[in-house]
Amino acid sequence: MAMCRFFGIDVLAMSGIFLLKPWNCCNITIANWPVFQYNYPMKYFIARFIVRFVMWLLTTQEIHGFENIDPQAKGMIVASNHIGRLEAAMVYILLNRSDVMVPVAEKYEKSPFWRFMVKSLNGIFIDRFHADMAAVRTCLNHIKKGGAVVIAPEGTRSPTASLQEGKPGVCYIAVKANAPIIPVGVSGCEDRAVRENFRHFRRTHLVVNIGKPFSLPPLDNRNREKALAENTNELMCQIGALLPPSYRGVYADQPRLHELIAQKELEHT
Repeated sequence: MAMCRFFGIDVLAMSGIFLLKPWNCCNITIANWPVFQYNYPMKYFIARFIVRFVMWLLTTQEIHGFENIDPQAKGMIVASNHIGRLEAAMVYILLNRSDVMVPVAEKYEKSPFWRFMVKSLNGIFIDRFHADMAAVRTCLNHIKKGGAVVIAPEGTRSPTASLQEGKPGVCYIAVKANAPIIPVGVSGCEDRAVRENFRHFRRTHLVVNIGKPFSLPPLDNRNREKALAENTNELMCQIGALLPPSYRGVYADQPRLHELIAQKELEHT
């Protein structure tokens, strides 16, 4: 199982512009990462540098299942639980590509800094309180063009750090785009813990478990609502199986979750 701490930072001062590239991890080598991509927009590099520097400053990382991500894959969804602000930044460590789209809460659009960061990193603002069909269409088109969309099915941060009930939007997009989903479980980076560690000049240890890609069956048009609910339950159980027991929340007693955990245990015996 692949594990790594934070990637080394190689900062080059070139005409006053700072560039960041991924290096070897402390105990594995990511052989399939491109060393440097000159065709990325410069504002993307600047924004990604800021994200990675903040992650280096605030966290250490332990990543399992890195081999489940194909860096060359076209048209995919990465779905994760949402316990704090920092796990969204992990996207720019796990995926070394510029076609990553992350939906971000509309409240951040009011801030010039966050507006610059989101736009530079190809993100979009999404209305969390209403059915934002424009954002859904944008995500669908992006995936169909070969891009990657990273999204939290819960729709908002969990106040308890454990899984909340998933929303059907991610599964709707996945089925409509015929895209595989890579489930990701993140633990350790709750906002409260990050703030407490920062006050004591400690880095927060963040654990990321990446599952194998899976696909959802087509929706049954005769009972669309039920099919979406079943697909959403499958997705949330896939994520829950990658989390410690205390993070599984409302899905802790789901039979499908325990079935997935048993399968994983068999794989490692």
